[in-house]
Amino acid sequence: MHSDPIADMLNRIRNAVAVGHAHVDVPASKFKRALAKLLTDEGYLAGVEEVEVDGHPTLRIALKYGPKRTPIIHEMTRVSKPGRRAYTKSKHVPVVRGGLGVAVVSTSRGLMADRDARRQGVGGEVVCEVW
Repeated sequence: MHSDPIADMLNRIRNAVAVGHAHVDVPASKFKRALAKLLTDEGYLAGVEEVEVDGHPTLRIALKYGPKRTPIIHEMTRVSKPGRRAYTKSKHVPVVRGGLGVAVVSTSRGLMADRDARRQGVGGEVVCEVW
């Protein structure tokens, strides 16, 4: 049992990228599926599919690399943690690395990238930052 399944997912992705794996398996949930889809849409992951491993639903996340197998993801940090949640208003949504990265915000309209949250004028919980 993990106390923070989102941090576990981010750690699995970070570790798999560090050793150059093609994909990583993560226990499935709706929130993790939405997070992986958002990161795929933003260009940080190659894709995500749901498979069944030993009778349990699992997300198989395909990792993305650049030329000469340089990782696309340089850093993934969990911002809002179970012990200290981080909420922001729409005007104060963080800009990651001057716009080169993305902050994932959980809003009342679902998970959004920081740019979309600012554009739509919604705030929420800052889940993580990726660059």
